[in-house]
Amino acid sequence: MFLENLALKGTAVQSTTYYSWGAANAIDGIRYAPGTASFCSITLNQLNPWWRLDLLDYYCIYKVTITNRADCCPERITGVEIRIGNSLENNCNNNPRCAVVTSPVPAGSTVSFSCGGMEGRYVNMYLPNIQTHLTLCEVEVYGVAIHDRTPTGKGLNIAGWGTANQSTSLQNMHGHYALDGLSYTCTHTALQSDPWWKLDLLKSYSMNRVTITNRLDCCEKRINGVEIRIGHSLENNGNNNPIFAVISRIPAGVSSTYICNNMEGQYVNLFIPGYSKHLTLCEVPVYGEGVIKQGKSRYK
Repeated sequence: MFLENLALKGTAVQSTTYYSWGAANAIDGIRYAPGTASFCSITLNQLNPWWRLDLLDYYCIYKVTITNRADCCPERITGVEIRIGNSLENNCNNNPRCAVVTSPVPAGSTVSFSCGGMEGRYVNMYLPNIQTHLTLCEVEVYGVAIHDRTPTGKGLNIAGWGTANQSTSLQNMHGHYALDGLSYTCTHTALQSDPWWKLDLLKSYSMNRVTITNRLDCCEKRINGVEIRIGHSLENNGNNNPIFAVISRIPAGVSSTYICNNMEGQYVNLFIPGYSKHLTLCEVPVYGEGVIKQGKSRYK
């Protein structure tokens, strides 16, 4: 599948601008040129600096590539969060994370991050809880357009139309937090055997993909081994429905997408079999379309 650099079609802004190093410099198609950050964007030295790309349409984003400044200050990019979504809340910095730049990026180097088909119009680079300059010499975003945005379109997140619950809740970290569009509010079961989380879509849908965002601050291995199940049965709280994927690993704070090839069902379950387990989920968007049968619906 050919993926074009969508950034060249968009517009960019940033929290502040240092002299003439505006946000648009990071989407000019020039990764590096000699001189003092000649074609880079730079914010002022400020708390929580950010840079935002508006793609002007909705896309499934598979890869984001960042080029670091060549002449100095390569450490400034460490800790940058890449966030993708459709919300303008907090200047788009509350959208789900694709990745965090945790390792140093050498001066002038380019690094790529896989975003697994995350859906969104806005791509943000965000440095939280630190006062510094944010410098970007090029940001490339690769993906494909979502052409169908109608209520039955495959590009629509249908999870928000349903209700969520889970086997137990630790303190106030309830099941609905995985549907609120915020990757920093998470669900959390108590320590138990066979914990589960269930989304009831309230009617049957044909689902093509499920995206899961893992917890950022700790305990990333807790999601290992989660079974993703889709179906119509409530037997064993929905945990006997067919499995379409098992999560081997999702890095902390990262979103991973699983293709389910139009499986039909009303219930989406995330289930970890075994003793003494916590289940923690920070966001679970589900993409699909309504099941429409000629004459009458198969499912009621």
